[in-house]
Amino acid sequence: MELGIRGRHALVVAASAGLGRATAIGFGGEGARVTLAARREDVLADAAAEVERAGGEAHPVACDLTDPAGIDRLLAAARERFGPVEILVTNSGGPPPGTFDGVDDGAWRGAVDGLLLSVVRLARGTLPAMREAGWGRIVALASVSVRRPIENLVLSNAVRPAVVGLVKSLALEAGGSGVTCNAVATGYTRTERLDGLAAALAGKEGIAPEEVFRRWEASIPAGRIGKPEELADLVLFLASERAAYLNGVTVPFDGGACLCLP
Repeated sequence: MELGIRGRHALVVAASAGLGRATAIGFGGEGARVTLAARREDVLADAAAEVERAGGEAHPVACDLTDPAGIDRLLAAARERFGPVEILVTNSGGPPPGTFDGVDDGAWRGAVDGLLLSVVRLARGTLPAMREAGWGRIVALASVSVRRPIENLVLSNAVRPAVVGLVKSLALEAGGSGVTCNAVATGYTRTERLDGLAAALAGKEGIAPEEVFRRWEASIPAGRIGKPEELADLVLFLASERAAYLNGVTVPFDGGACLCLP
């Protein structure tokens, strides 16, 4: 299937590892021009090299997504290298685990800055050019926590639904200009983040991390944990010409786990 994104400029943030990295490499495989952003320059450079090996052009830019000035510099660097951003994939490292009684105001501010305001600022800096061009895609990576809370992740449970609300609002406001805005509610996907969550739960319950993974897998109709490359395929479709009539939706990527919700 021809996705129609060859030569398009995609900005993928939190692209040095996990879901963001897999997504950036996927865009490279489709021949896109990819600006990659993350905090760590060394790991980001390695991800950029993978994008180029896959067949795309890559421009790594170190950026702290909680810093408004840093996002401004990122967007300026992206435009200078590849022109206006045509595809924006928002993503961020998940906030630290914790219960309501265990997180303070600083943690709440960090979650809002990292999960929500980063999306606001990135969209503010890219949407006008998309509207002017009459074409654009915004895809926000969220979590199944927008459908039901996840144990020991109060920050994600509370803030990520706001990202979905923002995406729906942008879909309403920009939908008539050839721009689509969608979200992906990611379930259990095998990344370093998930390994860390399994270790935290295992330590809390006094069990092995492998037991945590077996419990998660038993709750998923597909019977397994998702792969980052599979998530990337979904993002690529949502960013493609083929998905022009999908707007304002939140697509579950969870192996059917949402079917088990009450």
